[in-house]
Amino acid sequence: MRMGVIDIGSNTVHLLVVDAHRGGQPQPAASVRVPLRLVELLEADGSLGTEGEQALTACVRDMREQAEALGVQDLAAFATSALRDASNGDQVLARVRAATGVGIGMLSGEEEARLTFLAARRWFGWSAGRLLALDIGGGSLEIGAGMHEDPEVVASLPLGASRLTRDWLAGADNDPPRRADLAELRRYVRAQIAPVVGTIYHLGEHTRVVATSKTFRSLARIAGAEPYSRGPYTRRVLRRDDLADVVAKITRMTVEERAALAGVSASRAGQLVAGAIVAAEALDLFSVEEAEICPWALREGVILRRLDWLNSG
Repeated sequence: MRMGVIDIGSNTVHLLVVDAHRGGQPQPAASVRVPLRLVELLEADGSLGTEGEQALTACVRDMREQAEALGVQDLAAFATSALRDASNGDQVLARVRAATGVGIGMLSGEEEARLTFLAARRWFGWSAGRLLALDIGGGSLEIGAGMHEDPEVVASLPLGASRLTRDWLAGADNDPPRRADLAELRRYVRAQIAPVVGTIYHLGEHTRVVATSKTFRSLARIAGAEPYSRGPYTRRVLRRDDLADVVAKITRMTVEERAALAGVSASRAGQLVAGAIVAAEALDLFSVEEAEICPWALREGVILRRLDWLNSG
């Protein structure tokens, strides 16, 4: 079966198309990304305005047409942090559904963490033991931990790279970011993550830590990991000591200088510092020496869950 999923994230709207069958690994067939940056289109009152809604509607309609042209037989769509937090998110999605004919679900933060954890578990398998999975998105940080496919502890925190950049590091006069702002951001991030640490350690020590998302991939690449062009089966890790060096380096750079680094796109360079601080504080608080980069994340989790549901039927 050819399946597709439209991920309406805080930064990007992403169509992923895979070929999947019972008992087999979903194989990617096509991938289309549009850097819509919904989190930056929110109005001062927290709502998504007319411009943002129109852009989203046109994007979803175009992706539905591309999915049809690619022969997708089962198309799912979901929205995450930007619309979840928008004061009119439910109303916007209802209008987008009506205009495009695409059923779009709103994932809660916990659902997002669970599906990302499922993808990591399926990728690494049971031999990975007790997993701790970390995912930094545009609007939130998702954390999941446990021994099974359904994590025993999940958390979704307002620590997305775009959100923190907007709230803490914005402004042309803050490039490179001021040390005082960085110090305040670190304190805020640690205060958000700290309560989760005890609940996860109560389960027992994790045997493998995995990290997903573009932020972690970019940081690992800067730290010396193999480029993604080498394929998903190449092992890539991000060590805590190396990450500390990366943070020290990129916080002294301008956005343009960060965009020139290997593995960093121009569209993500502006939020890389905030994402790096979240990554560094998470690894420190969870006493992680090394996190392994997982090529599967939320979109694959949605596909795997849907495939399980279709097969069970």
